[in-house]
Amino acid sequence: MMFELSVIQKAYDLIKWYVPIINRMPRGYKFTLGDRLQMNLLNLLEHLVRAKQKEDRVAALESANVVLEMIRHLTRLAFDFGMMNMKRYEYISIQLDGVGVEIGSWLKASRRKGKT
Repeated sequence: MMFELSVIQKAYDLIKWYVPIINRMPRGYKFTLGDRLQMNLLNLLEHLVRAKQKEDRVAALESANVVLEMIRHLTRLAFDFGMMNMKRYEYISIQLDGVGVEIGSWLKASRRKGKT
């Protein structure tokens, strides 16, 4: 499946994009909101890599979806607290939506494959 590798690369790219922003957060946010964001980004990548291994793929992708939703909420908080400007917020929102679409497609295909 082509999208499984694509979504893993997108998650990897999200981490590369986000970590420098997290590292520039003021101390009061960096070790709370920033750490949670970074942990969830890494968890997203981990769930996607697990899904690629084909063992309990559906469960791993469902977990990835939950983590992605948490990243969306934490990103919104970061924006609301002034940790990023509108341009960055719009960019990351589009990237997160793209990851979500690919996870959803992969999940749908995996569920369909599991029922046959």
